[in-house]
Amino acid sequence: MNANNGIINQPSPYSVNEAIDRLVSVIQAKGITIFARIDQQAEAEKVGLNLLPTQLLLFGNPKAGTPLMVAEPTIALDLPLKILAYEATDKTVWLSYNDPNYIKQRYSLPDELVKNIDVIIPLIHQALL
Repeated sequence: MNANNGIINQPSPYSVNEAIDRLVSVIQAKGITIFARIDQQAEAEKVGLNLLPTQLLLFGNPKAGTPLMVAEPTIALDLPLKILAYEATDKTVWLSYNDPNYIKQRYSLPDELVKNIDVIIPLIHQALL
C-alpha cells in the first residue's frame, strides 16, 4: 500500500469486477448506501475508446457525511466516499481512495469528525480478505 498526493493505492488479488462486487457486499452489509457504480471501461467502449477495466464506486452514509458538510461545506467535493478499482498495464488490479488523513488536513477537520470517513480503510481490508 502506498500513498501519493493524498491517494492510497492498494493492490487487490481480485479482478476489478470481483473487487468491486466484494466491496459492494461489505458496504451493503454495514448498511451503507451505494450511490453509484460506474463502469468506466464500458462507458469508454460506448464512444469507441479502449480502457482497461476501471470501475468507480460511490458510497456513504448521510448520517456520517452530513456533519462533515455542516462543518465544512466544500468537503462535498470529496463526498460521498469513493473507491476506484482499475487494472494497470501490468495486469495488477489496484484499489485507490482518498486518504482520510489527507481529507482531514485538506479541510482542517477535527478528529471527532474524521472517524466518519475512516470507515473506508476497514471496509477495504474486509473486502480483500
